[in-house]
Amino acid sequence: MKKDLLGIVFFVIISFFGITTSAKAATLSASPSAGTFEVGSTFDVSVFLNTEGETINAIEISLSFPVDKLQLVSPSAGQSIIDIWTAPPDFDNQTGRINFQGGIPGGIKADKGLVTKLTFRARAVGNATIRFLDSSKTLLHDGKGTDVLRNTVNGIYSLVLPPPAGPIVSSSTHPDPSVWYTSPNVILRWTPELESVDGYSYVLNGDPTDHPDEIAEGNKDSVLYNNVSDGIHVFHIKTLKDGKWGGLSHFTIQIDATPPAEFPIEIIPSDRTVRKQPVVQFATTDNYSGLDHYELKVIPLQGSMEVGATNQPLFIEVQSPYVLFELDLGTYDVIVRAYDKAGNYRESVRHLAIVNSILKVISGRGIEIKNMFVIPWIWFWIFGVVLILFLGFLGWRIRNWHYSIHARQSQKELPEYIQKQLEELQGYRKKYGAKIPLILILFLTGLSLLSSHAVFASLEPPIITTVSKNISNEEIFYIEGKTTTPQTEMVLYLQNIQTGETRNYNFSSDNKGDWFYRHDGFLLAGKYILWAQSKIGDELSPPTPQSQIAVYPIALQFGASRLSYTTIYLISIIVLLAILAGLAWYIALHSRQGRKKHALFMKEVREAEESVRRGFAVLRRDIQAELALINKAKLTKQLSEEEDKVSNQLLKDLGEIERYIGKEVWDVEKIDYSE
Repeated sequence: MKKDLLGIVFFVIISFFGITTSAKAATLSASPSAGTFEVGSTFDVSVFLNTEGETINAIEISLSFPVDKLQLVSPSAGQSIIDIWTAPPDFDNQTGRINFQGGIPGGIKADKGLVTKLTFRARAVGNATIRFLDSSKTLLHDGKGTDVLRNTVNGIYSLVLPPPAGPIVSSSTHPDPSVWYTSPNVILRWTPELESVDGYSYVLNGDPTDHPDEIAEGNKDSVLYNNVSDGIHVFHIKTLKDGKWGGLSHFTIQIDATPPAEFPIEIIPSDRTVRKQPVVQFATTDNYSGLDHYELKVIPLQGSMEVGATNQPLFIEVQSPYVLFELDLGTYDVIVRAYDKAGNYRESVRHLAIVNSILKVISGRGIEIKNMFVIPWIWFWIFGVVLILFLGFLGWRIRNWHYSIHARQSQKELPEYIQKQLEELQGYRKKYGAKIPLILILFLTGLSLLSSHAVFASLEPPIITTVSKNISNEEIFYIEGKTTTPQTEMVLYLQNIQTGETRNYNFSSDNKGDWFYRHDGFLLAGKYILWAQSKIGDELSPPTPQSQIAVYPIALQFGASRLSYTTIYLISIIVLLAILAGLAWYIALHSRQGRKKHALFMKEVREAEESVRRGFAVLRRDIQAELALINKAKLTKQLSEEEDKVSNQLLKDLGEIERYIGKEVWDVEKIDYSE
């Protein structure tokens, strides 16, 4: 038992070490992996290989670096573990790519084998990353070229300006050289390194290694630059003292006054959906400082909500794609803001409707089916009218067919060929004095009828950031913005352009100066202009620029009552469907009754045909009896010419009657016509 237990433990240990050994893999690393270097200086980055106990005989390395921050001065193979360079180091300072590959005959095991050394020059302030690309490989010396590269260590470097050798520069508008600012107006001040100076020479440009010329700009200790363009700018300054120029100082200014690029909001599966938690996707770019984060807010446009700044919907930081929280049925505005690192933001708004059916009436557009396609109203009504006309025509034809059958039955009208046969039969009966069979009489007297039965001030004005510019008169109007001071009373003015009526609404901004107003009712359809003012006591700020909004009608107003166009469309559709249903019922009714009467009529026609044929059968019997008598008479006497003529006529009539009877044999012996 103990031996078995020891065997199991030994097997587990061996298996563990076996697994551990097989899990070893090679690592490529950049050294140093981090550091701080001055703009304008050069520094070396070495690439090392750690085989981690494996034998490696070939290496393929691809690196990337930011061309706006770094410039590769020279790749150097130098002392390297690579014996044969199958592809010598190749680099491109335009694309920021470095590629090289080589082989090691016999393979190598190394903890820190030097592959190559790269020399870079720092070009601009910021962070720069030298990254191993996914195409990099380390091949095992196993005859199969197995790639065992499982880990890479990139290099991340901070590039800064050299310490000032001249005046100490500062800025009240852009104090931190590593931060992006939105203001294009730059104020720079400096403190001389000497007690008294003769002048300064300075320049502001985008070259971090530039030098100002040797022409003094005066001895003032500050300068103002207005409307500086977006981007990274460096202020260079040096001092003139006793005819000699001193050391050089640099100060970086980063400006980004441009918000991120405009971007659309995509709502999945659709901006009109039955799904109560749709997915919101968005993406944009920023040319200068780069994107920092996104914020999202959902504003309900229907339903009740108290008005005021304290309960406004809040922006939350999100990432794309974002699954919305569960929404109730209704319409919403989804607002997404993209912020760059300077604090600028670009706002995008998308209208969202949560509906409760696959088939949805959209005012002004048509009928949407399964959130996939919309049938425009014009085509819907054209199709409806055409369908009504077609069904009406079809109903008229079926009605006429029904009534024609009814008329034929009521008038005891038989098909023409039956009438002809009856006339011939009656002629024969008159000729031979026989009675028409009782069954035929019963048929003529037994036809039945079926009845038919035939829808201004010293205060700064507030800022308006968002306004619902295009809403329906069944959606709630909202507006939001900022004030320079928190807890400020706000006055919003809303004027109807058509009627000239102006109303004002009072509310307050919150502790951060943000304000939000949501109307407590629906606006009448039409165009409006609006503006806002801040108010402290009796003092009003200048008004904001006027904004114009349009409220398009999707509802009719009858005093205090409202009837939405959606409801009107639904009523119209119901009426149309009722008309179609009525026509379909009318067609079905007349078709059913017509078929019944036609079937009954055809049954009676068949009975008439049978009666006629039975009548002819009786005639045949009588004629045959007459012929038999004549033939018997021939045996005893000579027939007169008149009798011979009658005999020939009987034979001829018998031939005609045989044509009507056909090959069928009728049993007429039992028919009693005495009644």
